[in-house]
Amino acid sequence: MYLLNALKFSQKNLLANKTRSFLTILGIIIGVASVIIIMAIGNSAQRLILKQVEGIGSNLIAVTPGASKENGPPASIYGIVIKTLTNDDLETIKKSESIQGLSAIAGYNNGTVSVSRKNRDENLSLIGTTSSYLEIADTKISQGRFFSEKDDRSLDKIVVLGHTIAKDFFGNENPINQKIKIKKYYFRVIGVLEEEGTSAFGALNQNDSVLIPLKTAQKLILGVNYLNFIRIKIANPNQINLAKKQITQILRAEHDIDDPSKDDFAIKDQAMALKTLEKVTDIIRYFLLAVASVSLLVGGIGIMNIMLISVNQRIKEVGLRKSIGANNKDILTQFLIEAIFVSLIGGLIGILLGFIISFLIFIVVNYLGYDWEFLISIFSIVVAVVISVTVGIIFGVYPARKASRISPMEALHYE
Repeated sequence: MYLLNALKFSQKNLLANKTRSFLTILGIIIGVASVIIIMAIGNSAQRLILKQVEGIGSNLIAVTPGASKENGPPASIYGIVIKTLTNDDLETIKKSESIQGLSAIAGYNNGTVSVSRKNRDENLSLIGTTSSYLEIADTKISQGRFFSEKDDRSLDKIVVLGHTIAKDFFGNENPINQKIKIKKYYFRVIGVLEEEGTSAFGALNQNDSVLIPLKTAQKLILGVNYLNFIRIKIANPNQINLAKKQITQILRAEHDIDDPSKDDFAIKDQAMALKTLEKVTDIIRYFLLAVASVSLLVGGIGIMNIMLISVNQRIKEVGLRKSIGANNKDILTQFLIEAIFVSLIGGLIGILLGFIISFLIFIVVNYLGYDWEFLISIFSIVVAVVISVTVGIIFGVYPARKASRISPMEALHYE
């Protein structure tokens, strides 16, 4: 009964000062909505990225230059150029008869290059790769053909275009046997890849890429003599772990490494890649959540400031209540309940606003062609409610204590 009366009194005070109440609530609304939106976007983005990695296939092994921890990201992710993986490594693994279940292997060099035709000139993603790309990437040619091992050995200036690039540069024309300029060289178009789904957050997308033979890319375009990475397809996913051990032995022999701690390469399968990616995206999500939580801190400070103003404006009210029997605990409880009430109302409105904005983002991102899921967890809602109430308690204590310590005589004579 006491709490119910306190709540009714709090509601009356809030409605009596609508502008002040709105400004008090606004900070909490923005803070809670930010937390809901950030958690929803983080969960959806993480799921989108993981689904795209899963879509590559569960039977692939990636070999990258530079050592890395078992569940850590490859060294090259930090932007460090490492040259320890070479074409010789690719050929040695390819020719080895000891690797169980090896069905395809491809080497890769990626870069960004200037591509032009007639009056069109763009900077596009270049993929230098080998003839096994189609099998590794599980994709097909929609027009023409893909390049062969012979094309790679002979440094032919030929190119396969991603679906979007072919459409942008040639429109309704047949691009096969037409020429485009990559840097200073003219390349003959021999094929167009079939269209694939949209990739997330700037991930390498074959729709927007040009593909040329690996050695042509290394010698003529990129000017390198090393590989960015190797992908190996194993026929039976159950043989992945055995194949990784065998590839490790081959590369250690190739690089004259006796001490495993001195490995200058890393070998990961899709399961490991997913775990690593999940850890990285978790760190990003928590970081963004921490940034969003700053707005809650600001909202809490706003509550404290407005409540302090309220205390100064209601000194006579406090004095009157004390003169008719209210004690310090009653005043403290009243102002504290008001702060919690304000925070809770702001939190509930913030949750609703966050839900609406997250849903609008879901609609827009799906419209742009991404397979974006609408993910708002019960956990995030509970967290938002708990945080909003906690903020009310923490930042309401000081104004409430200040109000409770006002002397009745001083209050009644206050002007």
